[in-house]
Amino acid sequence: MNYLPDGAYAAVMSERFVVKGFAEDGSIIAEGRRDTRRIAPSQWRIPAHNASEYGTALLRSILPKRTFPFPKSLYAVEDALRFFVQDRPNAIILDFFAGSGTTAHAVMRLNRPDGGRRQCISVTNNVVAAEEQTALRRASLRPGDTDWEKWGICDHITKPRIGAAITGKTPEGKEIEGDYKFTDEFPMAEGFQENAEFFTLTYESYVAVGANFAFQRIAPLLWMRAGSEGRRIDDLPEGGWALADTYGLLVDLDRAGAFCDAVAAKGGLRVAYVVTDDDRRFQAVARALPDGVEPVRLYESYLSNFRFSMGR
Repeated sequence: MNYLPDGAYAAVMSERFVVKGFAEDGSIIAEGRRDTRRIAPSQWRIPAHNASEYGTALLRSILPKRTFPFPKSLYAVEDALRFFVQDRPNAIILDFFAGSGTTAHAVMRLNRPDGGRRQCISVTNNVVAAEEQTALRRASLRPGDTDWEKWGICDHITKPRIGAAITGKTPEGKEIEGDYKFTDEFPMAEGFQENAEFFTLTYESYVAVGANFAFQRIAPLLWMRAGSEGRRIDDLPEGGWALADTYGLLVDLDRAGAFCDAVAAKGGLRVAYVVTDDDRRFQAVARALPDGVEPVRLYESYLSNFRFSMGR
């Protein structure tokens, strides 16, 4: 017979554990509580964290015939995030090495039970595996070609996985087989009440940006900078300024008065983007904006970087 030391016995009898009953020999049957207020242990031995079954096999159910080396267990990532964002329904999670997209998938699962609006920003390259590169080069393809890029990690794995998780259907249009397990059990084919948008990072020339020829390509960045919520301003406003749900855009400084009045009347805006290379006029607009609205001089860093790189 084994006996618990006093410290372990006290822990079992504390609020950290739930007593489920007693065995025939009178010993206690207890189960540890999930408590996000505690510090996560450095080592977990939990069946749901098995990467083979709930990483590789789960990904194979979502993306049949597509492979990714060593994807993490969906539930291990979910448990790790839960320690930090369970009580923060509007948290923003940045995954700078997105890989197969497990973190974005886990955020969806966290949002489902409590109706949270947590966001995940997933960043990844579109590198093609070495063995696939060999075959593609033999076919006279090179990076940048459409038939090359479609085999990259982002286009072949990350984006399709996130899309399939939301819709509940594989990229081929078939319902995903199997169920989610553990804390929130339901068929994977149900999908999630989520949305996703994908952007490709490119380099835009100084001339195009400074002359407002590239606005449509940077418009998503302004929307993301302001919180990634609500309507987005995708085109330069004909009237010289425009307001979305969380930000405003001023491109004609002769309309600054009307813009600032509209920002004050609308209320709730977080950011006001002002397109100008004149610091004095920018400061004048910034002073006229309501308290709580952050003024951002658009293209300032781009112009400064250009002058620096050109030695000006």
